[in-house]
Amino acid sequence: MTDTPVIEIHDLHKSYGQLEVLKGVDLVAKRGNVISLIGSSGSGKSTLLRCCNLLEDSQQGVIRFEGEAVQWKGSGLDRHPADRAQVTRIRTNLSMVFQQFNLWSHMTVLQNVMEAPVTVLKRDPKEVEEKARHYLAKVGIAEKADAWPAQLSGGQQQRAAIARALCMEPRALLFDEPTSALDPELEQEVVRVIKALADEGRTMLLVTHDMKLAADCSDHVIFLHQGRIEEQGPPAQLFGNPQTERLRGFLSATAA
Repeated sequence: MTDTPVIEIHDLHKSYGQLEVLKGVDLVAKRGNVISLIGSSGSGKSTLLRCCNLLEDSQQGVIRFEGEAVQWKGSGLDRHPADRAQVTRIRTNLSMVFQQFNLWSHMTVLQNVMEAPVTVLKRDPKEVEEKARHYLAKVGIAEKADAWPAQLSGGQQQRAAIARALCMEPRALLFDEPTSALDPELEQEVVRVIKALADEGRTMLLVTHDMKLAADCSDHVIFLHQGRIEEQGPPAQLFGNPQTERLRGFLSATAA
């Protein structure tokens, strides 16, 4: 079981009507892997991440979570998951951290972090509170437990969102541009947390515009261009010796 990838995707295709966004993508994330997805806006990075945890339906291809294939019904644009219980089970094990934090404004930070384990996983609130406080301390905002999201900076809100994802104790964390809505100094607070999680050996997929974060945290980097994998490999290879003209152009544009 330990050799079974946490996430495995083969020949994934995703369209919005006539617009084909993913054109046959493969991805394998083994336990402890940190994989960064880079590429221009519109290359399909966030769509791939959302297909991973079934927030988006894909039209073709295989998605496996810990060896279990997602069951589908229908085909093409009518393809949808066949088993809602399976979808819920997979989603609760793939916690997603969004660009815009998505915290509930009417709940305290602690309540935000506790909400899903208590309501979705039906865990004991006392146990969940203990874990929630642990994860808030882990991301460096233990003292903000009783604050409202509006009282937090953007960086603190994103760290609260990461604590919320961790409190589900998922098999993998999915980050969708977690720092792009933040000012540079607040961005560094979140980058430190993500690097610490990578150092712990957590399985993570990271969509990012921050090439330094991708280089520092990842075991493997995937460069997407117009819905296809243009180039992939260890960060030292991709950033130090890009093989394709498109990746060279992308890296020089992001460095400018």
